[in-house]
Amino acid sequence: MIRALILVFLLMVAGADELWAAESADADSAEQGWARPENVMMTTAKGARAAFTVEIAVSEEEIRQGLMGRTSLADDAGMLFVFENARERAFWMHNTLISLDILFVDEDGKIVKIYENARPQDDTPLPSGAPVLGALEIRGGRAAALGIRAGDTVHHNLFGNVLDVQRQTP
Repeated sequence: MIRALILVFLLMVAGADELWAAESADADSAEQGWARPENVMMTTAKGARAAFTVEIAVSEEEIRQGLMGRTSLADDAGMLFVFENARERAFWMHNTLISLDILFVDEDGKIVKIYENARPQDDTPLPSGAPVLGALEIRGGRAAALGIRAGDTVHHNLFGNVLDVQRQTP
């Protein structure tokens, strides 16, 4: 709380409104327990691998909030949404300020659907099209840049297929 007040004062003096928004979103997520970084590895059908450090959204509030309000996302960062059971889901980009790739993942860690460059602040539902146990959001355009497609695998303990990210990165 004190850190946030100091940041407000310094940012008001410096006039750095955009930096405040990013710091505030990060501070809010950390205070609410959402910033639980974990490693996720993706493996493509061609054997290429990509490692991400993701925040985990498990509670109803964390899932509802997601990455809304964030103004940036690193190339190797994201958020993994963990659901209680596998069923069809739909996401939207309401109050999401940055373009995201949304990867819907089944119980085995297979990507069943990808929405590339989902449009910020769009309320159009983006359905999974199949039962999913998780969804991974990464910066818009990263899936295509890394050659990630439906049918590829997301490795995380949620899916029971963890790889040692430290030793498996290219």
